[in-house]
Amino acid sequence: MTCKFTNTCTIFNKELSLFDELTEEEQKLIEENTVTVTYKKGETICKQGSFSSNIMYIKEGLAKVYLENDTSNLVLKIAPKNSLIGMPSIYEGNNICVYSVATYVESIVNLIDIKVFQQILQTNAKFAFKALNITNENIIQIYGRFFCLSNKQLHGRVADILLCLKDRVYKNHSFDFAFSRSELAELTNMSTESVIRVMKNFKDDGLILQKDKTIEILNSDMLNKISSFG
Repeated sequence: MTCKFTNTCTIFNKELSLFDELTEEEQKLIEENTVTVTYKKGETICKQGSFSSNIMYIKEGLAKVYLENDTSNLVLKIAPKNSLIGMPSIYEGNNICVYSVATYVESIVNLIDIKVFQQILQTNAKFAFKALNITNENIIQIYGRFFCLSNKQLHGRVADILLCLKDRVYKNHSFDFAFSRSELAELTNMSTESVIRVMKNFKDDGLILQKDKTIEILNSDMLNKISSFG
């Protein structure tokens, strides 16, 4: 049996129903222990290795979740609206952020006190079960992301990201492209020059149309083939 990994920059962006499982008392507790912050484009929401004090819920915007070292970053996923970030920090004996998060565009984020979140996990089984589902979806997504970066050629990686943006982030064939060339290179683990070349190939082949900051996907079927076999 084989498992097919497709466009893997983010988990499926459905409406987050986790908070529907809260009682009125728990909802009040969450509200009393949440602050809402607006982050400008490029701002850091949390820093890898810092103390983990919040679970982050993206109300509006777009962010990247990544591992960093002295020389480069590895983007684990894109976090669109309705994403819950910080769950991997919740395990016994840990009190630090295991990755960094930064915004691609101006974003509105709810910062929920992690201790309150943990308290509700321990007392509300339905809430805990849905939280576990989110964690597992993220793990599967990251498996697919590593498969893409380690097994796909350059054209396949770029096709993968474009399809992910179309199907899971913007949910439209045409969208405002929020990424610079260097950010797209970081997402695909490619050089900026290689990204520019592949995007030009896609435009010349009639797969995409790019005008200013807008990209339109013209041939999804072919991009899917390139993503699958790339």
